Amino acid sequence: MTGIVRRSFDSADETRPFEDGKGRLDLLTTDHGAVGRAVFEPGWRWSQHVRPIAGTDSCQASHVGYVVSGRMHVVMDDGQEDDFGAGDFMQVTPGHDAWVVGDEPCVALDWVGFGDYAKSSA
Repeated sequence: MTGIVRRSFDSADETRPFEDGKGRLDLLTTDHGAVGRAVFEPGWRWSQHVRPIAGTDSCQASHVGYVVSGRMHVVMDDGQEDDFGAGDFMQVTPGHDAWVVGDEPCVALDWVGFGDYAKSSA
């Protein structure tokens, strides 16, 4: 391993598109695990655009990340909910739905939960 590593999400190791063209996940594989940048387009909702890929009733990924731009609303299976916007750190445990709020894409970085996110369980 070198002392400095520079990578670009524009040349990701893997890109996973969401259903109906509502965004994508760009993944970089690192020595410390996968790091992802997701672009969620306006109208994106986990239960519509990722559930068919994941095959679970709610998102079972744990997220630790940062919202670069846009807004997202998250609702936990137990009813707890919150909004995240540009500049917010987010930590969300498994068992949730989420959707883009407004007309701007939501771009988020995640260094914990995107390794298996939007990856077919088949």
